[in-house]
Amino acid sequence: MRLRAIKDDAEALPEPGSGSGLLNLHERKLVATPSRVVIRPFHLGWQASGHSSSRAGRLVSDILALSDEEVHAEYRAILSDFSERHWQTERVFDERAAEVSATLRLPKTLSLERSRLIGAYFCHEYSYQAAALMNPSVVVHPDQSGLTGGAVRFVMSMRAVGEGHISSIAFREGIVEPDGVFDLWPQPNVATAVSMLHDHAPEVADDVHVRRHPESTLSGSVIFPITEHQRGGLEDLRLVHFDNGDGTFEWVGTYTAYNGREIRSELMTTRDFRDFRLRPIEGRAGRNKGLALFPEKLGGSYYMIGRQDGKNLYLLSSDRIDRWDDDGVLLLEPKFPWEFIQIGNCGSPILTDHGWLVLTHGVGAMRKYSIGAILLDRNIPSKVLARSEKPILSPKDSDREGYVPNVVYTCGAMKVGETLFMPYGISDSAIGFATVGIEDLIASLG
Repeated sequence: MRLRAIKDDAEALPEPGSGSGLLNLHERKLVATPSRVVIRPFHLGWQASGHSSSRAGRLVSDILALSDEEVHAEYRAILSDFSERHWQTERVFDERAAEVSATLRLPKTLSLERSRLIGAYFCHEYSYQAAALMNPSVVVHPDQSGLTGGAVRFVMSMRAVGEGHISSIAFREGIVEPDGVFDLWPQPNVATAVSMLHDHAPEVADDVHVRRHPESTLSGSVIFPITEHQRGGLEDLRLVHFDNGDGTFEWVGTYTAYNGREIRSELMTTRDFRDFRLRPIEGRAGRNKGLALFPEKLGGSYYMIGRQDGKNLYLLSSDRIDRWDDDGVLLLEPKFPWEFIQIGNCGSPILTDHGWLVLTHGVGAMRKYSIGAILLDRNIPSKVLARSEKPILSPKDSDREGYVPNVVYTCGAMKVGETLFMPYGISDSAIGFATVGIEDLIASLG
């Protein structure tokens, strides 16, 4: 099955480089585009105190003071400007008006048009990838029906950066063949933001549930920051298809929540990529970023790889997936010049016949980010069997220009037969795609 290229994909040959030559770099790249917009609500939690709250109240009072004729004229003008640019525009206005009413207690006698006008004043159009598109992660898709010849349908998460450098989570779906040939499903013309569900009692603070609209595809859905601690962005989701050990699976992702001052790690879980749960990771490890979960329990415990001291890699364990108090065991220190400044993981470990394959990143001179790999023992993951002496992918092998130059970075690859399929970020500006034979990659490790 081969799908046609889509118009927001930039087809460009990778720059020639002097890298390992191990990876096959595909020509297709995804680039950021300001045309990808959604209607995004202002979050009430960011406005509900001090001057912001009084401004919101005065705004509602001004709208309530308009005559019916003025309301009709203003609302018709808004629909004329935006209804053809967005899908389900009035549904978003309705939802936003309900949220405003819950906080500011709007009169119950409001006409539908006036209520929607209030909702419109508390929304704005947002270009969620105007600044950058980067740091992808890829996992097997929930729907594998109708495929032949070893092809695998996949879900790719992406970090999209818009106005104010706010990061959100976007998705693309596609199919990859065992030989590494792949296609992406076309995106819809408009995107929709997931909606927060209010029928779940939170177990901890900032434990929220969101759902994509039933008529919106995953490739046309975006997860924006919701809680106060996420207001600066949701960064670098590392997805993994997790085996619960009882015959059931779910998709789990670790990401960094940023509030403009501080970071912490959080957890996203879903069973179908329709309903999502977002919650903080409790414990000491939650104060750090770049955590990557193993795809199954080992000896009855959860395991993750993370950088706990800003420089080295550690192996962490826990009895709970949402609480990590373990300081961890030192797993790997920088050894080679391309990783002298720091090392970290590039996604969750991947089980192979030889052990756990972990993609890593290293930072060297001139803050150049490169990608390498390590191999861990299947049963004793604290035992490093082999590691990259040289990068398997460096900025010189791909594009090196961008918002943050000299960076290649991935948040997760996927095993397809005997091939590793790896989308990767390019200089915090675009997404490229690479494939490599798993046996060849492991044989290259020293």
